Formats: sequence, C-alpha cells, structure tokens
Amino acid sequence: MDTAYILLLLLAPFAGFLFNVFFGKKAGHNGAGYIATFAVFVSFLVTLFYFIRINQTGQAVSVKLFDWIQISTFKLSFGVLLDQLSLLWLMFVTGIGSLIHLYSISYMHDDENRHKFFAYLNLFVFFMITLVVGSNLLVMFIGWEGVGLCSYLLIGFWYKNQDYNDAAKKAFIMNRIGDLGFLIGMFLLGHLFTTLDYADMKITIEGGTNAANTGWIAAAALALFIGACGKSAQIPLYTWLPDAMAGPTPVSALIHAATMVTSGIFMITRLNFLFGLDNVDMHTVNLVIAVVGAVTALVAATIGLVQNDIKKVLAYSTVSQLGLMFLALGLGAYEVAVFHVITHAFFKACLFLGSGSVIHAMHGEQDMRNMGGLKKWMSVTYITFLISSLAISGIPPFSGFFSKDEILMTAFHSNTVLWAIASLASIMTAFYMFRLLYLTFFKEFRGTDEQKHHLHESPALITFPLIVLAILATVGGFISLPGNSWLNNYLAPVIAHKGHGEHHLDNTAYMLMAIAVVGGLIGIGIAYAKYIKKSEVPPADAEMTGFHKLLYNKYYVDEIYESLFVKPINALSTFFRDTLETALSGLVYGFGKVTNAISDKGRLVQNGSIGRYLFAFTLGVVAIITYLFYNKIA
Repeated sequence: MDTAYILLLLLAPFAGFLFNVFFGKKAGHNGAGYIATFAVFVSFLVTLFYFIRINQTGQAVSVKLFDWIQISTFKLSFGVLLDQLSLLWLMFVTGIGSLIHLYSISYMHDDENRHKFFAYLNLFVFFMITLVVGSNLLVMFIGWEGVGLCSYLLIGFWYKNQDYNDAAKKAFIMNRIGDLGFLIGMFLLGHLFTTLDYADMKITIEGGTNAANTGWIAAAALALFIGACGKSAQIPLYTWLPDAMAGPTPVSALIHAATMVTSGIFMITRLNFLFGLDNVDMHTVNLVIAVVGAVTALVAATIGLVQNDIKKVLAYSTVSQLGLMFLALGLGAYEVAVFHVITHAFFKACLFLGSGSVIHAMHGEQDMRNMGGLKKWMSVTYITFLISSLAISGIPPFSGFFSKDEILMTAFHSNTVLWAIASLASIMTAFYMFRLLYLTFFKEFRGTDEQKHHLHESPALITFPLIVLAILATVGGFISLPGNSWLNNYLAPVIAHKGHGEHHLDNTAYMLMAIAVVGGLIGIGIAYAKYIKKSEVPPADAEMTGFHKLLYNKYYVDEIYESLFVKPINALSTFFRDTLETALSGLVYGFGKVTNAISDKGRLVQNGSIGRYLFAFTLGVVAIITYLFYNKIA
C-alpha cells in the first residue's frame, strides 16, 4: 500500500506535466492551471497523510522501488525515504506549491503559453519531490539536476526578451559549476563507503569503520558544500539568483524563495551524520560553511539596501536569509536552520507573491521609485506585505523573530564575531524591507496617470494565497519555542549529532532577544525617518555616486566575473575557432584531398575489362598459395 501512495505522491505532478504538455492548450482558458494545481494538491494530501502518521508513530517509511546499480561491491537501489525531515520539507514544497499554482491561474491569465508555464511548474514540483524523498545521494542528484533544468525553463519563460534568456543561461551555468562539486563529493563518498545510501553510510560512520578516512570524508563534505553554494546561492556562486527575477513572479516565489534554493540546506541536514563528525577536518569544513554563510548574509544585505526593483530587493533578501541558514548549519544547529527554512518559506513566499500583486496592479512596473501610496487601493496586499515584513525583520510575535533569534543565539554562544556579522545583516534586513514597504505603499503615488487610473486590488485567486501565507508567517514561529520545541523533538530521530544544546530562557537569552528586537526596530526607524518623515525617493541611476553607486552596482561582482572568466573563455574559444580549428580543418581537408586524388586514379582500374579482372584474381590466388606453402615448410 505504501508503494502505491508513494508513487501517487511522486507521479501526480508528473501526470499534470504530461497532461499540460499534450492537452493543456485544449483544456479551456484556465483548465491547465486547475489541472496543475490539483496535481500538486494531491501530492500535498499524500504528504499530509504520512506527516500525521509519522508524527503519531515515529516510524519512518522506506520503500525500495527497484534495484538500480551493482558494480563489484558498489550497490544502490532506487529507494524512497519518508522520514521526519523529508516530510517536513514536502509539507511546504507541496503546500506552498499548491498556493502558488492557485495564484498563478490569475497571474498568468492573459499569457498565451500559460499551459506550458503550468507544465514547467508541475515538472519542477516532481523533481523537487524526487530530490527530497530519495533514499540516497544519486536519487537526490536526479532531482537536483531536474530542478536546475526547470529553473532554466521558467526563468527564461518569456524567451522573446533576450535579457531573460541570458538570465536563464546564467542560472543554469552557475548551477552546473556547483553541481560539479556535488558530483566530486558523491564520487568520493561512493568510493569510501561503496554505497550512497544514507542509512548505510550512517551505520558505517557510527560503527567507526571509516575513522581512518576523515580527511577524505571532509574533502567530500567540502565538495558537497560547493554544490550547495551553487543551488542555494552562496558566495561566490550567488549572482544568478537576483538575475533569476526575470522569470514570472510565481516562479520567484516557488523556486527562488521556498523550495529550490533550500536544496543545499536540505542536503547538508540530510547528511548531518557526516557533517557533524567530531574531528579536526570536519571542524574546519564547518567553520568554512559558517563563515561563508555569515559573509553572504552581510554582503547580500548591503546590496539590498539600495536596490530599486521590488523583486531585486527580495532576491538579495533571499540570498541574505540563506546565508543565515548556512551559518546555523556550520555551527551544527541543524534544527535551527530547518526552522528558519520553514518560517522563511512562509514570509518570503508571501512577500514575492505580494510583489507580484503590486506588479500586476502596476501593469508590469517593478521600480519602487514609480510607486507609492498603494495601500489606498490594495489593502489586502498591503496588510499581508506588512505582516511578512515584520516577520522577516524579526519583530515578535511573528515567525521570523523566533527562527532568526535562534540563529543569533547559536552564533553568540559559538562565535561572537559571526554573531555580530549576522546581527548587522539582520538590522539591514529590517531597514531595506521597510524601505520597500514605505516606498511602495505609503505617501503619494509617483507613477503615471494611466497607471493610477487602473490601480485596484488583485483578484481573489491572488489575495487568498497571500492571506494564508500571512497567517502562517504570523503563527509559524510557535512550532519551536525556546525550552519547548516541538520541531526539535520531531526531528530528533533524524539529527544524529547535536551541535548545540536546546536554548532556554535565561538572562543571556533575554538579553540577546532584546538586542535583536531593538536592532530590528532601529532598522525600521531609520527607514521611517528617511522615507516617511523626510519623504526621500531614491535618486535616478545617473545621479548615484560613491558607496551608494558601488552597492547599487552590486560591488561590480558581475563585471569582475565577466573580466576574469567570461572574456578569457570567449577569447580562448575564439582562438580555437579562428586559429586551431582553421589549421586542423586544413589538415583534415588535406587528407580528404589525398584520398580523392588516389580514388580518382584508382577508379581507372575499374574499366570493365574482364580479362584484367581474371588476371588480378589469378595473381591473388597464386600469392596466397605461395604464402601458405612457404609457411608450411618453415
């Protein structure tokens, strides 16, 4: 019975993909959207069934669908593992995924290729489910590559715009760089353990069989982290994610806020028995993870301070929040990282969908300098956006306060420098989120008269997901309260190594909470002073100078990459094309000319003279007989 349910969980979105590919255009105006939404909702119902069951029994479900690979001592099956971690991930992948599909029915209402859009969304959910439920790294890698492919298809969905195509290619190529690290790590682990199955590797590690290979295990872990940097947009492989905002807004909400970009966090948490090993080599790797996460959080936050594209602000916010999650992972606080993944999925999906509601009302306008005063016309979008902004800013009692506070407390007890960096990034988060809120929804409208004339609240299919996500962003933090964490208890069977003790409410905890809240309020206060009291509006691009210009141009990292990597590779390819390829072509054509010359002369032998053919045949027979005769004598 489990096999049937699991196949339904996996294949329902794939069936939706196939339907929309072949019949979506004929399914009526919104038929493709409703079919796609239903397919994902079916997967959500199956997930909910197993979530309730495992929450009651505590027993994970493991099903081997078929034997897959056997080479010498290396064995691997295509298996599915539904445990506490995978089901928790599936809850928001399929749950939020269903809401975003529903939202997309209205958002993509006028697009001529909406059936194709929903097909891609369904395919993405199928691969994301595969990534999460696989019982070994190779099944995860199938999903890992699949979501990368779907990301490429969805970012470049409006392919008539070449800039969007370039953004899609950039995302695809940068993810391939990270995926090379994933492959190297997977090959190393396969060699060390003769399997890639999580359960078998965990048993081997706990048995101490590979104790002598700690250096190679650490190398594999570092390589896997490089893969996570690509998929989860960490320094230096983060620049693809802001450009990915070229895709339709539901894509940004589903892929680049709630699901795909959390794949790296999922992978490291799934392999916590490996990353949590207590030896010098792994301590070094974990320090690298924590430092990269903290630096990414700070750098992305500084860039987000001055961006004017409403989706770009949210994109850099996503990069920054992912950095905080990696900081928690590097410090061994796997449950805390998962906690922030969940709350982030709620408020960031709401923020992205809210920005889509604004863009929908503004007829495609994304520059906040041309907005303002929208709360008069869009009260539901405004209220849900305000709630999610308070959540991401760490203001109690909203969800982000609890999860971000856990990260900051963990950092404080482990490394005060990293705590200071993360705290500064959090203050900046509060500033740029309320900068976005004030510029978009407050003061007077700064757009055109035509835009103002058409301003209105979005349809119910858009506002309903916003309301649900805003409610979750409000109450989601209560799943893990200090000293009484349902989430920590729920994940206990999966988290093999406790890198930190559960936080309790002592004087230090209260002090850190107060610092975090005051820091968030300071960020909000500065934004209020600049954009409400002083009514400032960001300057035009040409008027930016100094550090403001440096931040607005994202530290010129893209330009640096262009000079260091893209131009040299293009120059090398041009050299091969214009020099080596020409020379080699001449050589190849030379052989061809020689062959043609020989054949031109040789064909004269074939002139139809039977006597000449018999003479050649006789000579051949005589030569063979002579050869055999002399060999026999010898």
